[in-house]
Amino acid sequence: MKNLMMLFAAAALTVGMSSVASAQTAQGTLTVNATVTGSIQLVFNNDGSGVNLTSGAGTSTATLDFGSVSAFGALGSPFITRNVNGTTSFTVSTPVDVQVTKSNSSSANYTLTAQLASADATNTWAVATKPVTNAAATTITATGAYGSNTAEAIAITIPQATASGTSISNTINFTASAN
Repeated sequence: MKNLMMLFAAAALTVGMSSVASAQTAQGTLTVNATVTGSIQLVFNNDGSGVNLTSGAGTSTATLDFGSVSAFGALGSPFITRNVNGTTSFTVSTPVDVQVTKSNSSSANYTLTAQLASADATNTWAVATKPVTNAAATTITATGAYGSNTAEAIAITIPQATASGTSISNTINFTASAN
């Protein structure tokens, strides 16, 4: 009898433990939605025929430093083109690659514009031979091809009367718009 009671106690203990030890569960569902939108990206790259970007190559925020420039004598880089305009001014220029890529877009091409961030009453700026000011955006290309580097010459025309040691700095804001 004692053995029988022990057997019943062991069985009850096992049943009780298994119900305590069994894991509790819960279920749920998650509905996931997304809407794909087309997008384009603009980055600046070094051009093999131009002055290397000092920072930001492969990004949309880069810096180009012409270094020391002058109407006559040595320039800061062999990749700078210089044109002396009589005795009034000289122009320095170098190409920078602009690459625009698209994703999830049916756009066939893009329009590229450029505009100076601030006025420059002394020097004249140009991108791809087109004058660029802070007054309004200038169209650089109306039908740019996606996915390839396009060399855009960045040029500054500087008066010869500019004092030696004068620092020239401005920002050119580029905008690519899908057509």
